[in-house]
Amino acid sequence: MAALDQPARDLPPDAAAIEEIALATLEGLPREFRDHLGDVVLIVEDLADDETLAALGIEHPLDLTGLYHGRPLGEKSSSESGAPPDRIHLYRRAILDEWIETGVGLQALVSHVMIHEIGHHFGLSDDDMHALEDGVA
Repeated sequence: MAALDQPARDLPPDAAAIEEIALATLEGLPREFRDHLGDVVLIVEDLADDETLAALGIEHPLDLTGLYHGRPLGEKSSSESGAPPDRIHLYRRAILDEWIETGVGLQALVSHVMIHEIGHHFGLSDDDMHALEDGVA
């Protein structure tokens, strides 16, 4: 019975907690970025599926914390109607594993992954992604 009496703070963060941090990260972005993210869907899953891992050449699901599915804004055209929406996937268990291994704060880690995936949406370089992350922090 003691396990049932443990407070919720002793449990690992669930998908809703990860999503809350990711959405707060979005809110902290400069308006010019937020205005172009309205159609991007945020999905928090425990792990990437085997098909995704195989397509990326990743052997272990805990090695992938996030993924952007879509085409960068600069590569899109108006003739692409009917295409599925762009998606950002955050993989909770991989994020939690990295959180434990690195000691980086969960909010900082989720924000880092989220901004990296947002950067792919905009076609940003790694340096641009770091600058954007520094502006949100």
